[in-house]
Amino acid sequence: MSEHVYKSLELTGSSTTGIEDAVSKAIAKASATVRNIHWFNVVETRGHVEDGKVAHWQVTIKVGFTLE
Repeated sequence: MSEHVYKSLELTGSSTTGIEDAVSKAIAKASATVRNIHWFNVVETRGHVEDGKVAHWQVTIKVGFTLE
């Protein structure tokens, strides 16, 4: 295994359908401008409630990517 140096950044994704979708959206958006993303860690999960039901999921993640 080669040695890597990672940098991490914090993102928050949002979804009306669920936690996994919120994470996927955040990673997909970041991947458009950040190369070499290799891992993520869920930092916080929260949501928005309307009329007694979950309206939106919000998930904050840290993603790690290797420096070139």
